[in-house]
Amino acid sequence: MQRSAILIVIAGLFVIAGCTKPTGSTPGGKKLTIAVIPKGTTHEFWKSIHAGSNKAAQELTAQGTEVEVIWKGPLREDDREQQIQVVEGFTTQGVNGIVLAPLDDRALVRPVEDAKRASVPTVIIDSGLQTDAIVSFVATDNRKGGSLAADRMGQLLNGKGKVLVLRYAEGSASTTEREEGFLTEIKAKFPGIELVSTDQYAGATRDTAKRASENLLNRFGDDVQGIFTPNESSTAGMLLALQDINKAGKVSFVGFDSSQAFIDAMNKGELHGIVVQNPFNMGYLGVKTMVDQLLGKTVEKKIDTGVMLVTKDNMESPEVKTLLHPPLDQYLK
Repeated sequence: MQRSAILIVIAGLFVIAGCTKPTGSTPGGKKLTIAVIPKGTTHEFWKSIHAGSNKAAQELTAQGTEVEVIWKGPLREDDREQQIQVVEGFTTQGVNGIVLAPLDDRALVRPVEDAKRASVPTVIIDSGLQTDAIVSFVATDNRKGGSLAADRMGQLLNGKGKVLVLRYAEGSASTTEREEGFLTEIKAKFPGIELVSTDQYAGATRDTAKRASENLLNRFGDDVQGIFTPNESSTAGMLLALQDINKAGKVSFVGFDSSQAFIDAMNKGELHGIVVQNPFNMGYLGVKTMVDQLLGKTVEKKIDTGVMLVTKDNMESPEVKTLLHPPLDQYLK
């Protein structure tokens, strides 16, 4: 008889007994349930991660390892408590593994370490977490992404001018890396560029980002030649604010992440570059890495999912088109 995990409940504690480490097939021939927890569920970025996660589950199931992805996360990307509750809920339910994009690099440490103690391993995607209690970190090289944006800004301004940075949110490791990558590269390579504002935050939504953008443009709009924003919502909010005052296209603007609105803005000359990740691949590799771990395979501790700069000049190339238009409809039915 094949040994399988026996769940014993003692005084409200879950104890896993008799569990053998699988070595290449689904444990006990049963389905693997993977919880995928994004920072939020509104932006296109997270929909791409969801689609990539589903693709991985479909492929693995077709190959003989039945995998179910459960997608659940907070609506807003600043709701730390809700994301913590989602992690705790899946830990209590005893899913086989968690794939998590932590919206705070400290606040999610305890629930992830608690999950590990309950024999529920976690793969971290998108944004770092300050703990070693994880299987792997599957993400963009965010500092490199910020550097790419800085190089584009330096090119647009011919190395001279005043630039402002609208940051995203405190505690978000991924965007902090992008912001620091941008600032470090500007200071090192473009001494003729003056950074006039680098300490304001967009907040979690397009609406909060638009309000923060309006405040910055009221203060610096007549005197600034360049703007950098480090994620989808901050870029969307700044774009709307610039459009409202008829300054879109009159300021060199480099953003981060992709959406149809950004593609349209680049075609109109209102956005002069976006640093694009591969969230579809991030979701795909996040689930694949977790399943490999559960099947007893060796996994890399850090997996780079790629990043590139997209401009109007290269956006029609096959490689860029694949990044800008992932097959969401195919995998989000």
